[in-house]
Amino acid sequence: MILARKAAAEFVGTAFLVMAVVGSGIAAVRLSPNDVGLQLLENSLITGAALVALILALQPVSAAFNPVVSMVEVMLGLLPAKDGAMLIVVQILGGSLGAVLANLMFDLDAVSISTTDRTGSHLWLAEVIATLGLVVIIFGSVRAGRANNVAFAVGGYITAAYWFTSSTSFANPAVAIARMFSDTFAGISPSSVPMFIGCQILGGVLAAVLVRFLYPKSEVTLP
Repeated sequence: MILARKAAAEFVGTAFLVMAVVGSGIAAVRLSPNDVGLQLLENSLITGAALVALILALQPVSAAFNPVVSMVEVMLGLLPAKDGAMLIVVQILGGSLGAVLANLMFDLDAVSISTTDRTGSHLWLAEVIATLGLVVIIFGSVRAGRANNVAFAVGGYITAAYWFTSSTSFANPAVAIARMFSDTFAGISPSSVPMFIGCQILGGVLAAVLVRFLYPKSEVTLP
């Protein structure tokens, strides 16, 4: 029953996260059609705010919303591998549903495969860095005994990372997969997704090593 509750929280949370990312991107283009900078500002602020709200609400159950975060939980011994695999699956499914619902809310086709290519070594490096930073922010906060501040730390970091990374900080395989299904502002072409995911996983592994080095004796676990 506990795992089922965690899976439900991850499914719902990831769905709402993707709805915030994709939906705010669509709204931004419609509201500010001639200003890409303003569009990105709107997209980043809504995404950061949604993350804060979702983590605050669901953290008592489960609030990773990100396969890399679940992977690192397994690596750090905070989550059994079997449970982690299940949560990763529901995160991907929830994120994909979120993209479909965002499309429908804005009177678009339920699924439209994105044609936005996001490729190049600079973007791949950005995804490694964005994901590494996100994971360190999460587990650094937790291992420092500041788990109650994770929501604000993550929301603030992602809002900032939209701007200081060239990839606009996907930093989440479930979100990358989901964004394939919306040919809108936040979309990413299917051909661009594998390298993004590979770089995100690399960033997560590097972050796990860094967290172990920085907090070698911590016994604090995720709530």
